[in-house]
Amino acid sequence: FDGSMKGRTMYVVPYVMGPVGSHHSKIGVELTDSIYVVLNMRIMTRMGRPALGMLGESNGFNRGLHCTLDINPERRFICHFPQDNTIWSVGSGYGGNVLLGKKCLALRIASVMARDEGWLAEHMLILKLTSPDGETKYVTGAFPSACGKTNLAMLVPTLQDWKVETVGDDICWMKFGQDGRLWAINPESGFFGVAPGTNMRTNPNAMFSVGANTIFTNTALTADNDVWWESMTDVIPEGMTDWRGEAWSPDKGTPAAHPNSRFTAPAAQDPAIAPEWEDPVGVPISAILFGGRRGSVVPLVFQSRSWRHGVFLGSIMTSETTAAAAGAVGNLRRDPFAMLPFCGYNMADYFSHWLDMQSGADADKLPKIFYVNWFLKGADGKFLWPGYGENARVLEWVFERVSGRGDATESPIGFVPTPSALNTDGLGLSDDVIDHLLEVDPAAWREELPLIEAHFATFGDRLPAPLYDELEELRRRLG
Repeated sequence: FDGSMKGRTMYVVPYVMGPVGSHHSKIGVELTDSIYVVLNMRIMTRMGRPALGMLGESNGFNRGLHCTLDINPERRFICHFPQDNTIWSVGSGYGGNVLLGKKCLALRIASVMARDEGWLAEHMLILKLTSPDGETKYVTGAFPSACGKTNLAMLVPTLQDWKVETVGDDICWMKFGQDGRLWAINPESGFFGVAPGTNMRTNPNAMFSVGANTIFTNTALTADNDVWWESMTDVIPEGMTDWRGEAWSPDKGTPAAHPNSRFTAPAAQDPAIAPEWEDPVGVPISAILFGGRRGSVVPLVFQSRSWRHGVFLGSIMTSETTAAAAGAVGNLRRDPFAMLPFCGYNMADYFSHWLDMQSGADADKLPKIFYVNWFLKGADGKFLWPGYGENARVLEWVFERVSGRGDATESPIGFVPTPSALNTDGLGLSDDVIDHLLEVDPAAWREELPLIEAHFATFGDRLPAPLYDELEELRRRLG
């Protein structure tokens, strides 16, 4: 940082993560030399006078310092100091590294605060699910990048008279309320979504959300200066400029938009935003979903046997790598709770914190934990489940389970829907496909056991014993 700001404009960005005035919310001040940061923070946070008014004379705010420097990867440091509630970011222009209220404060620093103060700061969506009878449940979900998290948060359900509304698409802070339930807020005020793959079929609400007041990062430009990205439209416009600023056509063999190109849009523009998305009290959570991208082994959906078993499932989350994550596309990697890049302290201690959340809590009031996998493939390599709006059918079963209804079969890995309990009417799926979607293959899961053991070994002797106990119980149930 020494001398890095000389001759540059300094922007002072006071901001609130969470609704203004909420006891859930946290305040930060970021100093930056980037107008890109200022404009994005204006969308992603409650910025400016509301933050200063909420702070008052208090000294309790996050200190954030960012300088783009020369964008040299060899001189790029994103540093977090939880003991000082401070973040230093130098040499980067990428949103996740420079919008310091987002991953840096709302997850890495906040996760340490949550550990110390007895709450949860999580890489999770929050959605509101309303049945045809008008009954409402709130659901959170953790998914690694590009596993359908934003699409699920903005789901347009295909089931008649079911309604899904968005509370948050990326980050969730949960604290116990006076009623003993976990209450959640979305600390952000905007969406920082992955553009490629977003279109009117996969996520119409996202497309409506970016219709105005939106910043696009590393997308392609059309001849008339509109934006474009892969799969945005069926017809590829002619005369485009790619994300590098070079002339582009389909025969060039490279993507027009960067695979991790982004849109930054105000959450209030989402036509499905829940009316209570900015409620200072938050919303009560009934279910937590974990998920990943697996072509085999993991069924479409199943419920954990207990809170402890649910923490075990979160600790072994596995997904195929994507452009938004480090590593080659398509490789399998463990990403516990989808928090591996975002936890501000030792992951084994993080697992212990999750286990400790049940101490003194009423087990009946804790959210039920489920695991989902939209990405199962058949022998032909094609997806078996239609996904997108049809995922409402899985949410319906989750809704029924947390309401004390919904049939399930006990399996070695948890409770799986009976074929009749999962509404597949009108999908045209054969009985064999439905059986495959809900199958728990003991032999395949036995092959997972040494992989889980190797994963747990990376945490050394700090891994909490209850997770090893769950592994042994899984081994026993698998025979």
